[in-house]
Amino acid sequence: MKKTYKIEVDCANCANLMEDAARKTPGVAAATVNFMTQKMIVEFQEGQEPKDVMQAVLKACKKVEPDCEIEL
Repeated sequence: MKKTYKIEVDCANCANLMEDAARKTPGVAAATVNFMTQKMIVEFQEGQEPKDVMQAVLKACKKVEPDCEIEL
């Protein structure tokens, strides 16, 4: 399952770092962060609950940029 989320990110480098953090999160099959459109596309592994996985993704992204916001 793929879902798109609105994300607030300040720079392209931070977007790349958040993309890497999201990809390493358990339950995520693939993730892309587009700095220009301020969107994150996440593909979830089979059988994963998107809401639970996105809480972990948000936590991982906040380690990269503490003021990061993802509309869940």
